[in-house]
Amino acid sequence: MRLLLFGAAGQLGSEILARAPEHGVEVQGLTRQDLDITDAAAVARAIAAGRPHLVVNTAAYTAVDRAEGEPALAQAVNGRAPGFIAAACAAAGVPLVHLSTDYVFDGTKVGAYVETDPVAPLGVYGESKRAGEEAVRAGLTEHLILRTSWVYGPYGRNFLKTILRLAGERDELTIVADQRGCPTATRDLAEAIFAAARRVDEGAAIWGTYHVAGQGTTSWHGFATVIVEAARPFTGRSPVVKAIATADYPTPALRPANSELDSSRFAEVFGFRAAPWQQRVGECVSLLVRGS
Repeated sequence: MRLLLFGAAGQLGSEILARAPEHGVEVQGLTRQDLDITDAAAVARAIAAGRPHLVVNTAAYTAVDRAEGEPALAQAVNGRAPGFIAAACAAAGVPLVHLSTDYVFDGTKVGAYVETDPVAPLGVYGESKRAGEEAVRAGLTEHLILRTSWVYGPYGRNFLKTILRLAGERDELTIVADQRGCPTATRDLAEAIFAAARRVDEGAAIWGTYHVAGQGTTSWHGFATVIVEAARPFTGRSPVVKAIATADYPTPALRPANSELDSSRFAEVFGFRAAPWQQRVGECVSLLVRGS
């Protein structure tokens, strides 16, 4: 199977490229330097020339706080560009996997969000991702929108790598404890995409929106605590992880208090479920700290 991947230099794109050979999948990866996804004509040319069996879009504007001051750029990348990709896929007769986010929800629900829950973004980033979802749905029937949350892994920038760095520099970390979500490893997201690609290759009619997130829920404080504990045997450091409230750490963009995603529908349809988040955190910390 041949995939065309937008966002190849990002943390998920890098994971997909690294794991593709073990799945027997050929991937043509395009970075922001290779292609501007806000250029509809360039997107169409790339898809037509690549002749892929499936297009995967992991490219996004992900600077949540900066987006509040750059709404036009966030909308261009996250809101309109997915529509260009969907339209080009429709013209080429190619299905699309598009990555989205828990930030399309306002976080007020009690319990995990399911795919049919109403969306209500709190800020520019979430609104831009909501617009991108709608653009994909409007432009292409043969699509999969995968919403995920709290993504981390060995590539790029993410919360886990930030906590590892800070734990090596400070004796106390202050981390928000009243926001909850499902930490999701790029390894599991990549495996989910390969599982979806197999079903697409089989000709299965499985189109629509799905949630894919790590098993289990925690707070940012709980996430950080597990990261620090996983690193301690290697580093010998054990900084105090102090819990604070969201109100104690104001940011330009509002965050959902509840980012829990129910991934059972994806598991039922595609036969894949992410590992428990604590397991993947331990594996990722070991890889980053001692290289194994």
